[in-house]
Amino acid sequence: MTILEFNRHSGEGSELNDRWLSYCAFHLGDYKRALEEYERMLKKNPTDASLWLSSACCLFFLGMYTEAKDAAEKAPECPLQTIILFHLSHKFSDEKLLMSYHSQLQDHIEDQLSLASIHYLRSHYQEAIDIYKRILLDNREYLALNVYVAMCYYKLDYYDVSQEVLAVYLQQHTDSVIAVNLKACNHFKLYNGKAAEAELKSLQDISSSSFTFGCDLIRHNLVVFRGGEGALQVLPPLIDVIPEARLNLVIYYLKQDDVQEAYNLIKDLEPTTPQEYILKGVVNAALGQDQGSDNTAEGREHLKIAQQYFQLVGGSASESDTIPGRQCMASCFFLLKQFEDVLIYLNSVKSYFYNDDMFNFNYAQAKAAVGNYKEAEEVFLLIQSEKVKSDYIYVSWLARTYIMNRKSRHAWELYLKMETSSESFSLLQLIANDCYKMGQFFYAAKAFDVLERLDPNPEYWEGKRGACVGLFQLIIAGHEPKETLRDIIQILRNTANPQVEFIIRIMKKWAKENKVIV
Repeated sequence: MTILEFNRHSGEGSELNDRWLSYCAFHLGDYKRALEEYERMLKKNPTDASLWLSSACCLFFLGMYTEAKDAAEKAPECPLQTIILFHLSHKFSDEKLLMSYHSQLQDHIEDQLSLASIHYLRSHYQEAIDIYKRILLDNREYLALNVYVAMCYYKLDYYDVSQEVLAVYLQQHTDSVIAVNLKACNHFKLYNGKAAEAELKSLQDISSSSFTFGCDLIRHNLVVFRGGEGALQVLPPLIDVIPEARLNLVIYYLKQDDVQEAYNLIKDLEPTTPQEYILKGVVNAALGQDQGSDNTAEGREHLKIAQQYFQLVGGSASESDTIPGRQCMASCFFLLKQFEDVLIYLNSVKSYFYNDDMFNFNYAQAKAAVGNYKEAEEVFLLIQSEKVKSDYIYVSWLARTYIMNRKSRHAWELYLKMETSSESFSLLQLIANDCYKMGQFFYAAKAFDVLERLDPNPEYWEGKRGACVGLFQLIIAGHEPKETLRDIIQILRNTANPQVEFIIRIMKKWAKENKVIV
């Protein structure tokens, strides 16, 4: 480009020089500069069909789809015009027009590559792979097709295969921004963010303007590799540049528990890919459950929308046998409270998520909901995240599993670790009622005793009285240590009720007869 610009400024410019200048700008990714050159030439030759088609290509890559369509239609019918309008009909979501141009494609390499790209954009990755492989059989020198095949395998979650195919291209082009970035993404999926970031080090020094898109891509992916670090600085300006930027910013807001901001960012997005459907489902589910809003009409509507999105993805032919697809069906049944079905799907993918705290959180809840408390307790205790472990839902479910597994003391210790709040009051109620139901009367009595002191509700006295009498019966039957009687009498004395003295008198009489010190 430097030589071509020199020729222009030194008086040796020509139409051919201008065409090469615009060609170079286009292939360097500077579509705005290329468009300016084509528009300059069109002022001199407004009937030149090739210039209109070249302008249409620039406008397409600049995201100016309506203008690209107008420019392309000013040229006579030809294979390039068909390809441009084929891609534009996909952008406009015009299925009828898309099929019309599809039928006009021929068995030329350019047409087949365009068809493969549309398959890719419509998430038909295997169809795209088939076309690329067919072309590669006769044209092994088209090394870049290996990158496209690798991208398809990446989308299909075959990260090892993607790496193998990508290596063919990287052996010849070690500094390719797209290829190295894809390799880093594979490392992120196969290993972790640090391994992925290490792969990008070779590209981070590139500062040329010709690599603007590549730099944006790298900056975006570094945020993902670093677990969201710098998300608010990097992602917002990229929302209209990189499609995934909006989705990753939504994920960031969800991780920060800013559900409303996540919803605001995604509510107007019309989902077209499984990832977009899944994320909209997650956001609606979070909003429906947030702050107890699932008890409101609006909350129930969000949960219904979430359930429909999950079912749509999990039930689709392309996703039903994938890990995300099965997770979606599990989520759908979870919202419907059909936990037997939840476990069918979670059991099929649990080997992939042994150390995943959120998976284990949902898996343990489903186990407990169907009464499998022993395994539920084991899974709950696998969770390491302090954020999850401090969540009341986790604490209350773990307390219930302890009680159902006859470990009421552990449940009581969970209560003792909590600060006084509405949640600790709710946990007390759970411990009192579940322990009573399971015949673990000592901790039922302790819980009802605290509840009664916090709220003098007659029901709490009745619960405490029943638990104390129940424990007394167990002591008489030899199923509880006699020394426990002293604690029970003390608990009863915390209540100013005429029945207390009568019950204590009977207990003391038995204690005297059985030589138990109270």
